[in-house]
This record gives sequence, C-alpha cells and structure tokens, in this order.
Amino acid sequence: MFHKFPLPSVLVGVLLTFLSPLTLAAAGSLDLTHSTVGYIAIAVFIVAYLVVMGEEKLHLRKSKPVLVAAGIIWAMIGWVYVQQGAPVESEEAFRHTLLEFAELMLFLLVAMTYINALEERRLFDLLRAWLVQKGFNYRTLFLITGVLAFCISPIADNLTTALLMAAVITKIAPNDTRFVSLCCINIVVAANAGGAFSPFGDITSLMVWQAGKLQFFQFFQLFVPALVSFVIPSLIMSFFVESRNPEALNEEVELKRGAMRIACLFLLTIITAVFFHLALNLPPVAGMMMGLGYLQFFGYFLRRTLPGSLARKRALAERAGDEAALRRLGSVVPFDVFNRVARAEWDTLLFFYGVMMCIGGLGFLGYLSLLSEVLYNDYGTAMANITLGVMSALIDNIPVMFAVLTMDPTMSEGHWLLIILAAVTGGSLLSMGSAAGVAVMGQARGYYTFLGHLKWTPVIALGYAAGLAVHFWLNAGTFQVAVP
Repeated sequence: MFHKFPLPSVLVGVLLTFLSPLTLAAAGSLDLTHSTVGYIAIAVFIVAYLVVMGEEKLHLRKSKPVLVAAGIIWAMIGWVYVQQGAPVESEEAFRHTLLEFAELMLFLLVAMTYINALEERRLFDLLRAWLVQKGFNYRTLFLITGVLAFCISPIADNLTTALLMAAVITKIAPNDTRFVSLCCINIVVAANAGGAFSPFGDITSLMVWQAGKLQFFQFFQLFVPALVSFVIPSLIMSFFVESRNPEALNEEVELKRGAMRIACLFLLTIITAVFFHLALNLPPVAGMMMGLGYLQFFGYFLRRTLPGSLARKRALAERAGDEAALRRLGSVVPFDVFNRVARAEWDTLLFFYGVMMCIGGLGFLGYLSLLSEVLYNDYGTAMANITLGVMSALIDNIPVMFAVLTMDPTMSEGHWLLIILAAVTGGSLLSMGSAAGVAVMGQARGYYTFLGHLKWTPVIALGYAAGLAVHFWLNAGTFQVAVP
C-alpha cells in the first residue's frame, strides 16, 4: 500500500524506523518537505542508516554515522531559520528533543549500571552453572531458556536478557551449532515478547510510558497476547530440538558479597520510579536516579566493610586449609559503582542520541506530519499500526515507536497497546528487527545468523498474528475511547 506515498514520505517511512527516545518535536513554521534542505536531510539520514546496517562488515561503531548525520541535519535547519530571522524556533525544537533524550538516557544508564553490577557480582554466572549442573536435555533447556527470557525481560529489558541467555546457551552446548541457533532464535522471540507487556521491558514501551500515553498497569493487558506470540513459535520449534543431553560441565560459582542485596535494590529502584510517576506525577527518571543513589550508598558500605569481611573469610580458609579460597580472596577488589557506569553500552546510548536527533530534525522539517496524515488518516489506525509492526522487522522497532510518538496520532488505549505489541513482537520476524536480535548476532557469532533466523520467520509470523488477534479479542473494550 505504500506505493501511493509521495517520495519524501516513503523515504521517511523507512527512516522512521531507526530511532530511540520519545522526542515529540512538532513541525516548524516553515514547510521544508519539498526543499533542497529537506531532500538533503533525508539523503544524509539514509546514508547514515546504511552505514549503521553495515556495522559488522565495516567494523565501524553504529553511533558514529548517526552522530554526524544529526549534526548535519540540525546545522542545515539552523542555517535556514537564521536566514529567515527565526533562530529561536529551531533552538527551542532542538532543546526539546535533547531533553527527551536526556530523560531516556539517564533512565537506561541506571538500569544498565544495575545489570552490570549484578553481572560483576556473578548472579548470572550462578544461573548458568545451575542450568548446566541440573543435567537437562536439549529440549528442556530450549524451553527453560525461552521461559526465563520471557520472565526476566520485563524487568531487566529484552536486550540485556537476550545477551545473558545467549551467553548461557553457548556455554552449555558450544559444539552444537544447530541447537544453539534454535535456542538463540527462541530467546530473541521470548525476550521481545516479554518486553512488550512491561514499561521496563523494551525501549519502545518505555518511550510510550514516559510520553504519558499509557499508565504503568495498563501495559500488563498485553501479557496474554505477548505470551501467545512467544508460546506458538516456541512450541513449534521445540519439536525440531533433539532430546539428547549436552556434555556434563562442572563449574562452581560463588556469588560475590552483596549480590542479592543489589538485586533487591534494583527492585526497589523500579518501585521508586513507578511511585514517582504514579503518585507524584514526576518523570520516572527521577526515581531511577534516586535508585542510583541507593547503589552508590551500598557500594560505599561494601568498600568500608571489605577489610573486615576479607579478614573473617581468610581466617576461615586458613583453618580449613583451603588454598583455592585464599587465592580468590587475594584477588578481591573493592566494588566501584562508577566502574559499572563506565561499562554501560555507551555506543548504544550515543546511537540513540544520533537517531533521535535525526528523526527530531526530520519531524521539524515537516516530514512526520506528512507521513502521519497519509498513514493514519488514509489507511486507518489499526492497519497503520500493524503495518508499522511489520516494518519494524526490516529496520528496528525503536525508530518505529519514536516516529509514532513524534507523529502523535490520536489513538485509544487499545491502539497504543497495539502499536507496542506490533512493534516489539514484529521486531522478532527478522534477526535485525530488534536490538535483542542484533546484539545476539554479535554475542553468538557463528551460531545465530540472519539466514538461520529467516528460516523460522513464517513460524514467528504465526505467533505475531496470533498475538495481535488475541489482543483485539481480549482487550476489545480498550479500543473505544481515544487517549487525550
């Protein structure tokens, strides 16, 4: 149906799908959609996007091209508005977009810091060792890792969850390429589906929540549709997994001091963010930053009490004659929160900035208003959202959601839930359709590939369609009244 779009709208429709935060930049007072500056801006973003897609071949981090593209686009916008004697308007639009990015970046930074802290305290190593030592067969491991990915991603986010589960499965069966490939596909589908029904599970749902389109508990109406979109392809794929057992691996994992308390602080941080948003009408990032303070105070406690803890453990090890324990104790280093901050995915965060600013600039030029009019007015809200969900598989679901929020169509609660479900689960149709899929391709290089995932796309599409159908049936009453 997109053949009827004007050329600029077609291009932007593709571009839309590569973005991040929640920038609701309105179109400027000048309509530049048919200007030289507008066409150059589109071309610049397309080139940057193509370079990003070639990241693995070029060995060029994905943040670099979009950072440059964002600078070029806003430089052209600034130049035009200065020439027209309205520099304040373009400045305010840029600052508005930047503020939205800052909120999302700080939110993600805190979440990443906690996940890195838990990883450093070996909580996820313990999970891997438990699965290995239980002696599960391949089919059981396939199902367990999928279920764990679905259950963990609403809290830890789908990207982090997919990476952790992929690391677990490659450790369990390093020599079985087919099994690891199937497990990685299942993990990506599960993590994306699990991320759909939680404001914390996926950046797209987080963007909608921070935009105030849906309240915290409204997201959980997507639990059953998301579960259906995961269970159907998972069960079908499980019949193609052998029942034999992997090679036995013996690995003793000892949690570092404070691991479980950090997990509790992470949960408290999430509760704080929800409380700030629901009870105080403040942005969730305020609660998340307060939660970072919790971790900093606990890190201070761990450092101050480390000498005494080491002395007690060393005395016990000496009495027991445990030389291995003494060696481990000799290599213990103090917990440092800022080391965990430094290990955040800065390339991803900077990539979000670049893409968001690019889309914000294209929106300010007037392209998103044009696309919104054609897509939502001419083709209907439901069809537009379902189509955008499929489009997210071709590029990425984050840009799709950012574009929708930037266009800001008038939609009911049910349709906002629909676009979340469609974009997040639609991103599972191809390996490059979600951040989780892209990350796992890097994590499990040689096991999980684009073509390997593509073979199972019809099965995943069956789950995608079933999940949407269940949402239309189960949440029919939410499609009536538009969200103000």
